[in-house]
Amino acid sequence: MRRAASVVCLTGLIAASGGCARSLGLDTDPASPIAPRVQALVDANRDYPRWRDFPAAPTDLPQVAEVGRSIDRLQAEGSTLAQEAARIEWTMTDAEAEAAAVRAQVGAVPVSPDAARTQADIEAFAQELRDRAKAPPPVDRRPIP
Repeated sequence: MRRAASVVCLTGLIAASGGCARSLGLDTDPASPIAPRVQALVDANRDYPRWRDFPAAPTDLPQVAEVGRSIDRLQAEGSTLAQEAARIEWTMTDAEAEAAAVRAQVGAVPVSPDAARTQADIEAFAQELRDRAKAPPPVDRRPIP
């Protein structure tokens, strides 16, 4: 019974992996106008990436115990911070009054005439930035003759 299950499982794996074989061996349609360019790119990069092109495995990794101690330290600091935040007396009850006080403080600071701009100046500057930020025209994708 066990042998029959192994044979059925192996047959299923072979059948499932057989569907991948054709997708990896597709050739470029020779009638396509870009076929020569595609084939040239494929041929030029056929043996890339190579194992020597991959970076070496890091050698200066911390030990598991060091990582564990760092995690414990961070969790302890997080708990301490949460306890400190819980002890804060939150006194702000009227957000509008606080906003009015901040606006009054900001309004009391003199503004340089160079920095003072009207709404129209700001909108014109923003439009100038939008105009400069427009995307360049698309790249010509036609095949090279």
